[in-house]
Amino acid sequence: MSAAFAPWQRRIYDQAKASIDAGRLGHGLLFCGPAQLGKRSVAERLAQGLLCRERSAQGEPCGHCRSCLLLAAGTHPDYQLVSFVPNKEGTRLRTEIVIEQIRNLSERLSLTAQYGGAQIAIIDPADSINTAACNALLKTLEEPVPGRYLWLVSSHPARLPATIRSRCQRLEFRLPQPEEALAWLKAQGHGEAATREAFEAARGHPGLAHEWLGGDGLKLRREVAADLGKLARGETSAPEIAQRWVGDEHAALRLRHASDIALAEAASGLTDPARQRSLAAWFDRANRTRDLLRTTVRADLAVVELLMVWRADEGRRAGGGSKA
Repeated sequence: MSAAFAPWQRRIYDQAKASIDAGRLGHGLLFCGPAQLGKRSVAERLAQGLLCRERSAQGEPCGHCRSCLLLAAGTHPDYQLVSFVPNKEGTRLRTEIVIEQIRNLSERLSLTAQYGGAQIAIIDPADSINTAACNALLKTLEEPVPGRYLWLVSSHPARLPATIRSRCQRLEFRLPQPEEALAWLKAQGHGEAATREAFEAARGHPGLAHEWLGGDGLKLRREVAADLGKLARGETSAPEIAQRWVGDEHAALRLRHASDIALAEAASGLTDPARQRSLAAWFDRANRTRDLLRTTVRADLAVVELLMVWRADEGRRAGGGSKA
C-alpha cells in the first residue's frame, strides 16, 4: 500500500510518522493543500498504522490483523470518516457538513476505544463544515484526550475559522517540482505527449493531470477550446454552447477549462495589454460562474451570460477596437 504513494505523499507521510514515533503528534491535524494530491490517502494510511495491532519493525501496518481488516471493510469501531451525507429526502448528498454529524463524532470520541488503542476521526472536506458545526467542532478540539485524534482534510483551509486552524498541527501538501511530477505521471503509464499536454493544462498539478489522462478531462478541454473558437467566429451561439456545457455532471470542469484557456492566452505574451486585461477579467468571471453552480442560480443562464461576454470581447478585438 505504501509503495503506491507518490513522492510528495511519501514525504508528508514520513514526516507525520516520525512525529508519531517520537510522541509529538498532536490531537488535531490539518492536512491541507491543493485538491487531488492525496491528502486523505496519507491520513488514512497514518490511521491504519495507529490502529494496527501487529505493526512491522518499521512501524508500518501489517494489513492482515483484525484491526486492519475491519478498517479496510469500513467497520472499525475506533475509526470514523465524516463527509457529505444524503439530505433528508435521500435524493442527493448535502453540500456541507452539519452540526448533527459533528455532535455524533464528539460523542463517539468521548467513549473508550473498543480495541484499547487509538481513536481516530477524519473530516473531509473540512472546509465544508458549516458555522454551527464549526462551533461544535471547536469544543472537541479544545478538549484533547490522550489517544484521540481529530484530523481535518482541506483544499481550502482559509475557509476554516482561525480558531480551528490555530488548534491543529499543519501538514501542508505542495505541488511537486515539474521534473518529479512528470516522472511520476509517466510511471503511471501515460505517454510522453499526452502527459505534457495534461500537465501544462493542469498548471503543474500532477493529480489533476493524472485524472484527466485517465478520463475525459483532456477531451473536454479540447471541446471547450473548440467551442470558444466557434463562438468567437460566430459559428455557434452562446445559448447552444451553454446548454451543452451544463447538460451533464462536467459543467464545473468545463468552466475550469474555459477559465484556464483564457489565463493561458493572457499569460502567453502574444496578445496586446488590452487583450490581456480582457482575458484576465474573463478568467475571474468564469471562476465566479463556476462558484454559482453550487447555488440556486440557473446554471444555463449564468453560462450564457459568461459566453456572451466572451463573444463581445472577441468581437471588439476582431474589429480592432475597445469600444463598449
